[in-house]
Amino acid sequence: MFMVAKKVKCPKCGNIIKIEGNPGEKITIVCPKCSTKGVYIFPKKDDTTRDIKEEIEKNIEYVIQVRGLSKTYNSVKAVQDVSFNVKKGEIFGFLGPNGAGKTTTIKSILGLIHIDGGYISINGYDITKYSKKAKKYIGYLPEKVAFYDNLTAYQNLCFYADIKNVSRDACKPLLQEFGLIEAMNKKVGTFSKGMKQRLGMARAILGNPAILILDEPSNGLDPRGVALVRRKILQMKEDGTTVFISSHILSEIQEICDRVAIINKGVIVAEDSVENLGAKLKLKPRMIIELEEISEDIVETIRRMPGVEHIDVLDKRKLEVICNSEIKAKVILAIEENKGKILNLQTKEPTLEEVFLRLTEGG
Repeated sequence: MFMVAKKVKCPKCGNIIKIEGNPGEKITIVCPKCSTKGVYIFPKKDDTTRDIKEEIEKNIEYVIQVRGLSKTYNSVKAVQDVSFNVKKGEIFGFLGPNGAGKTTTIKSILGLIHIDGGYISINGYDITKYSKKAKKYIGYLPEKVAFYDNLTAYQNLCFYADIKNVSRDACKPLLQEFGLIEAMNKKVGTFSKGMKQRLGMARAILGNPAILILDEPSNGLDPRGVALVRRKILQMKEDGTTVFISSHILSEIQEICDRVAIINKGVIVAEDSVENLGAKLKLKPRMIIELEEISEDIVETIRRMPGVEHIDVLDKRKLEVICNSEIKAKVILAIEENKGKILNLQTKEPTLEEVFLRLTEGG
């Protein structure tokens, strides 16, 4: 008999607990942080092969791999030779205009549609061959959440907990976390769109999945709800969860994502960090300069300078200058030489919106 070492996560507070036991042994666990009790049964000796497979999966660099994905609907190519990787533990943004192929790609990753060509793996499992094994790693929030309207929030969550083979004890803490504890006994049919969205997030993270796929997670949420979901996404990243997120709110994506992929007309046109994409596209930073007074001489001098792409007078005191980073000092000097007094200066790096618009022009 040999000892098996494991790490388990407390369903209430998220604390990671190290445990040891023999194959087949049943032990009681008490979380040292919140005192929550639970039971864990170590896999039997016959499950050793599965355990080895799980150890291998822990060392996989890319938990989502898409290679040459193609799908056609009625002779219309929805996606064409789409390829990208999602690294373990990162927040990956997936962007594109309406009809670009985002939904088709997400459904393909989830194994919800038959693909015409290509390969998709989840934690090393081919989604077409080992769909059941691959899906056990995924928590999913669809763009349009749906529940049983005649059941309460708590009943709905318990139903999905049973399907996921997760303890029902995890349901109330999630309802509390997403601000739904006071409405837990109300039927979901009476919920607002924002409340249903928060319940959808609770359902997605039920069981602490290794991979979280979120399609428009901010749909129907007020600013407080958006902030709540953002905090939870960042918290899950800290706990090692990989997050794949599709959203039309580009500022939100830019704030939380490590890397992004942009799809247009069924083709991946870029995959990198926002900063690197901006550099590749040679997008220039914007200088917002507040002056005591703006003169025509200042504007014309800056306009004629090599490396200045654009200058705009925003109001009586503010100028916007788009230029190469190397000549920012020269712009400031030109203002001073023309007797301008600078009150405030801000430099804004290229935004994800600028990158997106450049890459999807004509899309």
